[in-house]
Amino acid sequence: MSARILVVDDIAANLRLLEARLNAEYYEVALASSGPEALERAAEWMPDVILLDVMMPGMDGYEVCRRLKANPDIAHIPVVMITALVDPAERVRGLEAGADDFLSKPVDHPTLFARLRALLRMKQVLDAFRLRAETAQELGFTPEPQPSTNLAGAEALLVTEDVNEAELLSSVLSGDGIQIRLASDPATAWSMLEDEQYDLALLSLSMEGGGLRFASRLRAQAPTRDLPVLLIGDADQKDLILRGFDLGANDHVLRPVDPNELRARARNQIRRKRYQERLQAELNRSLEMAVTDGLTGLRNRRYITRHLEGLLRAGGVALLMLDVDRFKTVNDTYGHAAGDQVLQDVALRMRRHLRAVDVVARFGGEEFVVAMAGAGQEEALQVAERLRESLIDSPVTLEQHKPLSITASIGVAVSRAGDTLDDLTSAADAALYRAKANGRNRVELAVPEDWRRRNAGVA
Repeated sequence: MSARILVVDDIAANLRLLEARLNAEYYEVALASSGPEALERAAEWMPDVILLDVMMPGMDGYEVCRRLKANPDIAHIPVVMITALVDPAERVRGLEAGADDFLSKPVDHPTLFARLRALLRMKQVLDAFRLRAETAQELGFTPEPQPSTNLAGAEALLVTEDVNEAELLSSVLSGDGIQIRLASDPATAWSMLEDEQYDLALLSLSMEGGGLRFASRLRAQAPTRDLPVLLIGDADQKDLILRGFDLGANDHVLRPVDPNELRARARNQIRRKRYQERLQAELNRSLEMAVTDGLTGLRNRRYITRHLEGLLRAGGVALLMLDVDRFKTVNDTYGHAAGDQVLQDVALRMRRHLRAVDVVARFGGEEFVVAMAGAGQEEALQVAERLRESLIDSPVTLEQHKPLSITASIGVAVSRAGDTLDDLTSAADAALYRAKANGRNRVELAVPEDWRRRNAGVA
């Protein structure tokens, strides 16, 4: 997996050593020898991961990390802090500054490369969501609010056979408002995952039945693929931990578990999950808005066109084309705001009088279409009459104006074997034109000569 790595260290020999090892693994490498230079290179080069030394003159690694994470343009770049300090409090300080991991000197290269692979996989997923969210914002969609940093209410699934360890970890994480749900074996854990969603999974590598096998299964199943996994292992289980990273684990802590380090790592994983969920929500909302008419909330022309093409490939479909009669007069007399109210009211009434399987869309202007999968001529005509009558049952109430009576003309076409979308829409449009020409406020069924006939509409 090729990627860009920015290495930051004030000692030239350390820079060259890491550069050589990273180049041997086919990573692109850039170097920085101070904190200010690191901030500048990160913003210009946009690396995929930053390897950051802690002990540097002037601006130390903690301050560099805080500034990186405070800049929204580069805050998403994972940071691995590297230091000769062995005090657990220093690891916690780095994690709380926003670092994704903390490695000790001399750097164990298998551990480094395992962590890089795991972080790069995570970053690829987040980058894809982030890019789509940015595209949506450029198109004018309002971004989702930032996720809360408060972890109260978060739930973590702890899978371990050690009851004493479970009590200890529960008491530690409860200080941040994280609720622990305990499973003593993988089968129980999987059953719990089927019933409830979690923000974090903590897996003991000492568990009988294999914590790694369970971690692998989490990544193989779509509902749990994005669930952060934090491994709990002993110092002599290094090989299992590295294998866990390759299987998709996100982080780890070693026994005896340092409470502050556990809390910092759990916080980081849960917050990253919430950030990913926010990006996913933005993407889903932008996709929804891309196929939705902004005024009426109905599907738009882009969506209904694709939907009709699919229905024609799958079998028969009836198409209803509805046009509000004399709509231009409404706009000219009462204004466009009143015209918008009329269209919204028409959309609401159409929704109320259609089957759940029918799809209604605003085709453009005052024209609406309904796609009825598998419907025949008689059923389509009945629905069209019901829609027409729903408009004349009661007038539209306009703000600051007297109630307005609205009618619509409807053309109905039922697809034939081999019809294209152009065939079907041309026939429905011809039937609609005839409904307009015959006095409006009526339903007309497409007849054989309507197919492929193209006519200009009548206002």
